[in-house]
Amino acid sequence: MHIVAIAWIYVVLMMSITEHTVVAGVMTFLLYGVIPVTIILYLMGASGRKRKRILAENAERAAREAESRPAPPPDSGN
Repeated sequence: MHIVAIAWIYVVLMMSITEHTVVAGVMTFLLYGVIPVTIILYLMGASGRKRKRILAENAERAAREAESRPAPPPDSGN
């Protein structure tokens, strides 16, 4: 997906270079390129962030449970 985003940014950059003024070029680049790509990449990464959060919560829960368990008795060596 990142290659598509890079390609789109390149296309928009070429569009903004052809604008008549610098302000129009910057606005074209921001409004057609940077802002939409940022939103799309953020939305597409939501499932990965959710998965990462769940894994972190499970690891934290497992650590808490391991702390609360009593330690096994030491081996007497018999």
